[in-house]
Amino acid sequence: MPIRPALRWYYPIDWPQLSHWVRFDRAKGRCETCQRPHGQIVACLPDGRWHDGAAGTWRDGRGRVCPLPAPAAPTPPRFTRVILAAAHLDHDPTNNQPGNLRGLCQRCHMLHDRPHHLAQRRLGYLRRYALGDLFLGPYPV
Repeated sequence: MPIRPALRWYYPIDWPQLSHWVRFDRAKGRCETCQRPHGQIVACLPDGRWHDGAAGTWRDGRGRVCPLPAPAAPTPPRFTRVILAAAHLDHDPTNNQPGNLRGLCQRCHMLHDRPHHLAQRRLGYLRRYALGDLFLGPYPV
């Protein structure tokens, strides 16, 4: 995932090399949570199951082999290209210890960051309400 310009200074100067080591040397080019391979196009179902073409099986959101989906599935699978990113487990870009970094695909990265994104969204709403109260007066109920 791209680094926001405001946060760029929190990352070390060797971040591209560190990120590459986490994603391809340690994780071996696969998501460390669900085992999706980097750069491959995989068929995904809404519940997190995906087709592992190399093994010829379906896997769940944790990378475990699961049964085939029902033939009359309510939604057809969608196809997506897997891109790995180095994720900070504690959401602190200054903490670059190997135990705090994990190579995650875009789905697992978004699921991991969801509580953080919800908290940031709440702060954005509160900031807008505060600015509205400051300049426009209280909101009518």
